[in-house]
Amino acid sequence: QVQLGESGGALVQPGGSLRLSCVVLGFTMTTDHCAIAWFRLATGSVREGVSRIATSNDNIYYSDSVRGRFTISRDNTKNTVYLQMSSLNSEDTAVYYCAAEPEYRVRFGGLHAVDFTSWGRGTQVTVSS
Repeated sequence: QVQLGESGGALVQPGGSLRLSCVVLGFTMTTDHCAIAWFRLATGSVREGVSRIATSNDNIYYSDSVRGRFTISRDNTKNTVYLQMSSLNSEDTAVYYCAAEPEYRVRFGGLHAVDFTSWGRGTQVTVSS
């Protein structure tokens, strides 16, 4: 059973930076080919795919809304995936969720929430002055 735990959410001022962490239990990133992704859900909006990394080859995806500002990375020794966020603005305010799935079940054109069956509980990011 895969378990995911997000942390790092906080209140940050516009233009600021934040790093989110997702600890993955049930997958071993050095040996298991899995896709780890970040999604976000803002109040009154629909869930948006933000970024994804494939552990087999570090294939990375970013949505247009975050490309150039967010960076996804992983630490195999900690079985953890990070989302480094910079130049934050109010539109980045949301609950951020980590999700995981074996790579062979994930479509790599775009980022689709329906492809992922393991989810964390989320961490709140609020961008406000």
